[in-house]
Amino acid sequence: MATPTTPYDAVLQAARDVTKLDCALDAEMLATALLGSVYAVAEDDRAEAVREFVAEFLTATSRRRTAAATTIREVFARLVPEASGAAGVKRGAQAPAWVGEIGRVQVTGCYAYGDVYGDQTSYLATFAYDDHEAGGPEHAVVALVDHNIGITKDVFVGGPAAGIVERVREMCAGDELTWFREEDPRRLRAEVARHLRITDGLSNLPDEGSLATDRALAGARLALLPAPTLAPVSAEPLSSDERTLLVRRFLDSSEAARFGLTHVSEAELPSLHFCISLVLDHAVSFAEPDPMRWSPAVASLFLLDWVHRRAVLDMDDAAMLPRVTRAWAAYACRQRGLPPTAQSQTDTAIEEMIPEFVRLYTTGERRSPATAAVAQLIADGVDPSDPDALDRWIEAHRDQ
Repeated sequence: MATPTTPYDAVLQAARDVTKLDCALDAEMLATALLGSVYAVAEDDRAEAVREFVAEFLTATSRRRTAAATTIREVFARLVPEASGAAGVKRGAQAPAWVGEIGRVQVTGCYAYGDVYGDQTSYLATFAYDDHEAGGPEHAVVALVDHNIGITKDVFVGGPAAGIVERVREMCAGDELTWFREEDPRRLRAEVARHLRITDGLSNLPDEGSLATDRALAGARLALLPAPTLAPVSAEPLSSDERTLLVRRFLDSSEAARFGLTHVSEAELPSLHFCISLVLDHAVSFAEPDPMRWSPAVASLFLLDWVHRRAVLDMDDAAMLPRVTRAWAAYACRQRGLPPTAQSQTDTAIEEMIPEFVRLYTTGERRSPATAAVAQLIADGVDPSDPDALDRWIEAHRDQ
């Protein structure tokens, strides 16, 4: 067989046995895997790159008349109907009987499940072909939304659908730190699509999973769900008054008392309020800001990464911050009604992070350039808010 000279020839070679497949689902899985290579190497809008590739492929192969070529053209056109030229693709005379079932599915169930902390939510939709024999078995689309990084982290298409749903249901029933529910199909589509748009623009994709290979088929299936009637409402950061009220309630709580925050000395008050402000500022850094959403993962992002990049701590602040973090996390868990196991796991995780937090504070290795510069100013006795002092410091260090 001749070596492919273009990407389109490479696709045709990879799909040379498409007509030998048993059903429409097998063909759609082959096609989405082929398009996954385009999605994976795209540099910016990956979904648009796939649409452009399909349009170019349809143009470049318009005169190909082999059964494999005309069949994979139709599968691509049905899988990515927004691609230019997709609507005009005609069925080949030698098309397999199952070609007419490409994309002809009905949704049979919508579900969601995740952890009680709110770190991740998986959305699961099941689909069945109108003609089960030609189309293939009922199958499931699963999309994992990671709320800490604000993306759809993975998608998966597979079956049998009933088995996947049952395994997930049983897993969640046996774990008090997870939940499972039936989901509104409009909400499912809206949430997955909203986070997928962010994923599509990433310069680097998550390393593991089937995101690239299954993206095109998952997108085509989700597009069959009812469209959301209203745009999702984004959570707004707390206003100044809301922050003040929340801080007062926290300092009056049993959790604040347990960690010795209700009666700190006059000298410790500035550090206490500064550390609480860092907790609230960290919540704003998420796409869906919620100061009550705490977990071992959120605590790790805060104590071992964000605070070192974004804040300059003195020794009093560094001593205070772990106490404030443990107290706030415990308070937040109680406010959200999380089970005691969730509260204890979060607290244990934070306690175990403290030595690494101290090490990172001491070395300063994760400070951003801006934070490192401010830290150096403070170490040199310069008030960063004093313009004259800043000018004198800059002049003194101009030639260094």
